Formats: sequence, structure tokens, C-alpha cells
Amino acid sequence: MTQPDEGTYRGDPPPNDAGPMAAPGYGPPPGYGPPPGYGPPPGYGPPPGYGPPPGWGSAPGYGPPGWAPAGYRPPTNTLAIVALALCFAFAPAGLVTGLIARRQISRTGEAGDGLAVAAIIIGGIATTLFALGLVIWLVAVASITSGSFGP
Repeated sequence: MTQPDEGTYRGDPPPNDAGPMAAPGYGPPPGYGPPPGYGPPPGYGPPPGYGPPPGWGSAPGYGPPGWAPAGYRPPTNTLAIVALALCFAFAPAGLVTGLIARRQISRTGEAGDGLAVAAIIIGGIATTLFALGLVIWLVAVASITSGSFGP
């Protein structure tokens, strides 16, 4: 009932010389071989004057790299964003944080100077209007209490 085990595990597939995915009895079509390797087009070589770089340093004809690579933008100052948001919620705080953010931006070189300036302008106008309204209200209350409405 059982045949002798030839030292192989019974779950292994039978050996196939053509590869695991090839159908038995079929080979590649005649006239076809492996695809050619990819390289430069025939008749073209490297451009003249461009060889391997000579050791460490910059390429000949070019200076040292600049401060930042192309496309780099410095991060936006977070306090400038907060100042712009605060100038709509509580204008004096937006004005003060805008001034602090502007000083930080000039010291660190971060982006966001326009946000800080907008917060300073909006916060200053809103604070001025609030102070002017408070003065008008106090004058109105003072004139009402000193008038003839009392006993």
C-alpha cells in the first residue's frame, strides 16, 4: 500500500527543469532570446567635458552650494499665525503677539512677516476702535448721571 519514501517530503511538488511556471513540453518560441540590455543609444556617449567628479568638493565651474536647496521655504512663524487669530478674538493680545512675532521673524529668518504685519494692523485698528468706544461710553454715562434725572 505504501511505497518507499525516497527522502523527499510528500508535500513538495515534483522537480521540473523548465522552472516552476513553465508548462511541461513547451519552451520559448524560436527566434526569441533574452531581451537586450539597456544602455545609451548607439552613436552617443557622455557629453564632452563631463567626467566623474574629482574627489570631494563642488563640480568644476560651479561655486559652493547656497544657503538652501532650490524649492526650500523657511517655516512659518507660529506666533504670527497665533497673532492673526488673536486679533479677531481679543485685539490687544493680537497686537502684542504680532509685535513679538515680527521681532522673532527678523531674528530667525522665518516666514510669516505678512501675517504678523496684518495682525499688528488689524489689532491696532480694533484696539483703537474699542478704546474710542469705551471713552464715548464713559462720557455718555457721566453725562447721564450728572444730569437732572436724579432726585
